[in-house]
Amino acid sequence: MTVDHSQDLRDLVGRNAVDPDGDKIGTIDEIYVDEDTGEPSWLTVKTGWFGSNVSFVPIQGTYFGGDEVVVAYSKATVKDAPNFDADGHISRDEEMRLYEYYNVQRAGQTTTDERVPDTTTGADRRGRDDAMTRSEEEVDVSKRTTETGRARLRKWVETEHVQMTVPIRREKARLVTEPITESNRDAALSGSDFTESEHEVVLTEEQLDVDKRVVPKERVRLEKDVETTEVPVDETVRKERIEMDRDDR
Repeated sequence: MTVDHSQDLRDLVGRNAVDPDGDKIGTIDEIYVDEDTGEPSWLTVKTGWFGSNVSFVPIQGTYFGGDEVVVAYSKATVKDAPNFDADGHISRDEEMRLYEYYNVQRAGQTTTDERVPDTTTGADRRGRDDAMTRSEEEVDVSKRTTETGRARLRKWVETEHVQMTVPIRREKARLVTEPITESNRDAALSGSDFTESEHEVVLTEEQLDVDKRVVPKERVRLEKDVETTEVPVDETVRKERIEMDRDDR
């Protein structure tokens, strides 16, 4: 059993497979053909979360229902079918298990008992055991990160007018007279009695020299804080319920 690559059959690949009631089973992944006859025999359908499981479904009775492909078997029947690795080839024994499970004939096989596909579940055919499986949907929530905005640092130069008051010192001449005393008599009487002379004193004052220099003041950077908020998820899920009916006689 190998994968057929004809253009007509490729129209099935990638479409949703549904059962006769319209319940989605999964996505059609490949078409398998019989190695002896070259006729298409099986569809592989990816089922489960994220298509993690692969089920084989007879192509017999399959038809297009709009954009979907309707198979002849119920969703439960397909999911209970024997599972094999969908690697492009299944063995003859695996193929016979599928024919037996779906109760269909192999192409070209003759028998006195003409079989038709049944739509009962695998559990109904396999001895009708004493238990049934109850299933329910569970909410699977995943998270992804999206961009909500951007922050950036931008630096520019502003010019400000600065005013300040700086004290400066300035010297002034002041005339001081003092009487002749014992302490200054010798200095006062030195020299001639009458003389002409000049005495000069240098006066000084402080001047301002204004200059500017660049002084580093602080470091600025961007950091990110993470806030965690609770976001409610409101979804509906389906749950199977099982109850007992009694027929007392």
